[in-house]
Amino acid sequence: MTIRAQKALETSEYILGNSTYLDQIAPLLDGKKVIRSYMGDEVKRAQKALELAENSIVSIISGGDANIYGMAGLVLEVAEKKEQTNIEIIPGVTAITASAACLGAPITADFAVISLSDLLTPWEIIKERLYAAARADFVIALYNPKSRKRTGHLKEAIQIISQEKKPQTPVGIAQNITREGEHTIVTTLGEFMKFYEDVDMRTTILIGNRESRIWNNADRVITPRGYHKKYDY
Repeated sequence: MTIRAQKALETSEYILGNSTYLDQIAPLLDGKKVIRSYMGDEVKRAQKALELAENSIVSIISGGDANIYGMAGLVLEVAEKKEQTNIEIIPGVTAITASAACLGAPITADFAVISLSDLLTPWEIIKERLYAAARADFVIALYNPKSRKRTGHLKEAIQIISQEKKPQTPVGIAQNITREGEHTIVTTLGEFMKFYEDVDMRTTILIGNRESRIWNNADRVITPRGYHKKYDY
């Protein structure tokens, strides 16, 4: 959490959010009016927050950054219908940047972020994006790779990406980053399926480009920015 976000919570009267995320900031909730909800309640959460915001200072919590598969878009869509404009979006630390820091420097060139969840986006569209990102040789970050009910999409995603990227392409697997049980694995695209069972919804997968390489006893990934092409070091 950023200092700016923490200060916003300190000044808030109401704090709304998914129970999972509220539990992570429990020490900051003392003295606040807390309204908990669960996955699937996002629209009601946004509506309630805007209703309360007419007379109170309200914060709505989002995991990572509110603009990356978070609540920012939905809150503004609901606000648009109500013509409410006094809304501040505070940036956060999202899974791709936190995971990248733990894995070394895997995203210092162009990258694409793709969620494998098909709750709001049809799987056929997700597959088109996977093909396009792999064909363009982006570093690819996979969010929401596998849930208890949705297990097949990740296998298909890896098959799609493997059509365009070589088996030796570095892959970083980051789980529970900044939380209890933080864990990372560095492997390759060709060896990824050995770790398939370790992946869940708390996992972010970073797949390198053609210049990415594994370094430091196979626990770091480097994707060169391009300085080596212009400078000697």
